[in-house]
Amino acid sequence: MDSIDITFRIIFISQTAVGVLGNSILLGLNIFNFLTGHKLKPINLLLTHLVFVNNVVLLSKGIPLIIATFEVNNFLDDNGCKLAIYFHRVAQGLCLCTTSLLSSFQAIIIKSRSSKLADFKATVPKFIIFSCFLFWVLNLLINGPTFVYIRGPRKSRNTTKRQELIYCSLSYASGHIPPSAIMNSFLDLVCIGIMGWSSIFMVLILYRHYQQIQYICSNNCTPGSVPETRATQAILLLVSIFVSFYVLNSIMACFMSFSKPTIWIVYTSAFLASCFPTCSPFVLILSDSQVLKYCVAFWQRIKLLS
Repeated sequence: MDSIDITFRIIFISQTAVGVLGNSILLGLNIFNFLTGHKLKPINLLLTHLVFVNNVVLLSKGIPLIIATFEVNNFLDDNGCKLAIYFHRVAQGLCLCTTSLLSSFQAIIIKSRSSKLADFKATVPKFIIFSCFLFWVLNLLINGPTFVYIRGPRKSRNTTKRQELIYCSLSYASGHIPPSAIMNSFLDLVCIGIMGWSSIFMVLILYRHYQQIQYICSNNCTPGSVPETRATQAILLLVSIFVSFYVLNSIMACFMSFSKPTIWIVYTSAFLASCFPTCSPFVLILSDSQVLKYCVAFWQRIKLLS
């Protein structure tokens, strides 16, 4: 057994377990608050959707990767490969769309405190559920050709196209780019553009807010003590993490498409693709001062039921 398989086996198991745990904590807390009669804020609906699709990304990618590092051959048949890759790509697209909507929504929130956008702010929550539904329909349709191009594992382990997916293979002709790949790339660029615009907008708003608060706050009051500001900073950090890993993974994907990649590069690309779903819940947990209180309340509720 290769040492690289053992190393990445440990990495993939740790990454999947830690990421699923973090996302499940946030998902459980939001469900718990909803069941106990607490009204969820619009942004919590988006965060709930984000952590849910994060779990789908981690499970649909992590479990096959872990099995692959154990050198289990042909553990997925043709239909299994199609479903695994399809759900992973749909969840990845939903993660991208939700993060872009989250950043733009927060930009509207912080801008509407003292502007004519206050009226628009009141109408935005009504479109959140509709937007998430639209994201699902869009990504389900765009990734539909996955069922045409994805095939079960080939017998040769040295096939480059199989190595790109590790445990499955692609069936389109060499030099031909599937229309679904073009549509996915276009959607990615649109979402990244929205993230970039909203991030720059929020940074400018925070900078102005910082200048203003210096005149009205005492020494015990800092810009970071405002809950709305903390939420904005957390979302900016989320966007930065997402874009960083997205750019790194895109560079490696381009490299693999123009050359025959080694298994080390393939595994590294797979690791980078799952970094954001793993890191994002802990960014949200650390930025929310109420999480500990919810955890204590949730634990007390479990003790009463047991």
